[in-house]
Parts: sequence; C-alpha cells; structure tokens
Amino acid sequence: MTTMGALTTHILDTAHGRPAAAVQIDLYAEQGAEWALLRSVQTNADGRCDAPLLHGADLQPGRYRLVFQIGAYFRALGLALPQPPFLDQIPLEFGVADAQQHYHVPLLVSPWSYSTYRGS
Repeated sequence: MTTMGALTTHILDTAHGRPAAAVQIDLYAEQGAEWALLRSVQTNADGRCDAPLLHGADLQPGRYRLVFQIGAYFRALGLALPQPPFLDQIPLEFGVADAQQHYHVPLLVSPWSYSTYRGS
C-alpha cells in the first residue's frame, strides 16, 4: 500500500496559552528563483486548518514557505503592539525530501518570539 503525503500546520499562542484562531497563512512553493503562491488559508478555532495544505499528488519534493500573518492576529486581540510590530509576518522555509511522508509544521508564537519544529 502506498502512503499519501501531506503538509499540515497549526499555531499555538504561547502568550495566552491557547490555539491561535483566524490567522491567515500563505503557502508558497519555490519555482526556480521565484516563490509561487499556492494558497491562502485561515486557521480555525483550534488553530489548525480545516484540511491539509497539500495532500497526495499536490505535495511534491522541493522547498516551501509558510507565511503566518501573526501581527494581524495579535492586533485583533486588542494588544498594543509597537509600530512596526516586532513580529508581523513570520516566514518559515523548509524542504520536503519525501513527498510520501507527513510534514507537520507547527508554530508556537507570542508577540516577541516564535519557534517551530517538524511535528507528527
């Protein structure tokens, strides 16, 4: 049986101890010297997307970029952020070597810091 790969993400707001809902995420794929926008989605109440960002044949080996629009999220919460905010758009670039695997790219974020890892 052949497994089908997928790309997923979720966002946890570590400043408030909860999932980050209604965050816009833009997904790009590297195509030569350019980055092509594949899709834009918004996180649900659980800080996740309702479906994988890429699944099956749509996930190909290569380089990808997720851009998390986190400044807008914190502004929507009513936080007084400096202008410009320390973190506004967070780009994460990563490679997919085996498109048959599941690549989960979570973001842990506050207005002042973030971290990521390859999850499961």
